[in-house]
Amino acid sequence: MIVLKSRDEIEKMRAANQIIREVVERLAGEIKPGVKTVDLDRIAEEMILSKGARPAFKGYRGYKHTLCTSINEEVVHGIPGDRTLNEGDIIGIDCGVFLNGFYGDMAKTFAVGKVSKEAEKLLKVTEEALRIGIDKARADNRLFDISAAIQGYVEKHGFSVVREFVGHGIGTSLHEEPQVPNFGEADTGTRLKVGMVMALEPMVNIGGWKTKTLSDGWTVVTEDKSLSAHFEHSIAITEEGPDILSS
Repeated sequence: MIVLKSRDEIEKMRAANQIIREVVERLAGEIKPGVKTVDLDRIAEEMILSKGARPAFKGYRGYKHTLCTSINEEVVHGIPGDRTLNEGDIIGIDCGVFLNGFYGDMAKTFAVGKVSKEAEKLLKVTEEALRIGIDKARADNRLFDISAAIQGYVEKHGFSVVREFVGHGIGTSLHEEPQVPNFGEADTGTRLKVGMVMALEPMVNIGGWKTKTLSDGWTVVTEDKSLSAHFEHSIAITEEGPDILSS
């Protein structure tokens, strides 16, 4: 069931998302060759706790960390650890926060030092696909207008969108209805309404769209080992249009 949020609830969600924005901005300055992903996780957790919030991912279905740190062919749910970042890597940082009864969720993929032209293009296309999808998140549009816009832009640039993992509603639970695929047919799906809040999150691969989950039970990688990027914002549908809560 899709639950519409009031103005007050949306503002509470904005507060959670603003903490994530601050965390991601801080981590942007820490991402460089030689840094361990566990250190990024520690910084994020300390910041979140200092704001009176708690990490949304830690404890979720047994997950033990604050961030998901997904490197190169890792699509999502990469686990922080002793792995060291290298020049030319790309790393997706996915962060969630719980504050005053509501969740926020945001992700961004970063270049580590100088990356290949192909990796640069992947990051730009994925981030722009998110912007294009957000622009379709307007009352009286349909859900898959968002999906089709993202898919069309990504495929026009020769990349593919992941099918097995999708965006989602968000609010008093981290994952709510509706699911928001990054592929679909325009002018189909649920009619969008004022008060819907969703986490839109294109996951884009340089190669094919198929993925697999590693033996750790979390880390999702591209089946063909091609690079993958992930960008995400939590957005609210308002009378004036889409409101990006995590920007």
